[in-house]
Amino acid sequence: MAPKILIVTGDAAESLEVLYPYQRLIEEGYEVHIAAPAVKKLRFVVHDFEDGFDTYTEKPGYTWPADIAFADVDPGEYVALVVPGGRAPEYLRNDPEVRRILAAFAGEDKPIAQICHGPLITAAAGALDGRRVTAYPALELDMKASGAVFEDSEAVVDGTLVSARAWPDHSAWMREFLTVLHAKAPVSGR
Repeated sequence: MAPKILIVTGDAAESLEVLYPYQRLIEEGYEVHIAAPAVKKLRFVVHDFEDGFDTYTEKPGYTWPADIAFADVDPGEYVALVVPGGRAPEYLRNDPEVRRILAAFAGEDKPIAQICHGPLITAAAGALDGRRVTAYPALELDMKASGAVFEDSEAVVDGTLVSARAWPDHSAWMREFLTVLHAKAPVSGR
């Protein structure tokens, strides 16, 4: 039986930041579940960078079904957690169930991959104090306010916590996360 990995997300998550790790981790032999506030079809978005805009733009993205509701997640069933970005973390960080899930993974030092605005959830769970992280650069002050040491880099590894700025950093992010994951929770026979 393959080790299970949980992705916590919701509507308005960045399409690439959910689906790239989802597919990459399945490719590695892990079983991956998507958790959301409720079991339903999620509506993701696409964030892109366009000339003349001071920040990213947002367009409708893919839809994808959630496998499990946050309230039904038993963190003990999973070996690692992925926290994608997009706008979803802005409201998900207020959900006590997602904070419970995140605190459980952080408390047991299980691998956590976070990207873009995902660290807003990790911060809300109180799991960034004293940690080295990166995030979408506009979140530097939020990361520092949560007690983290912010580094503007494509991937930052602090023990079992692996952070990236945004989807252009996917390759470095997953490469570093897989190194941590293979050491802490390898797939049998690989």
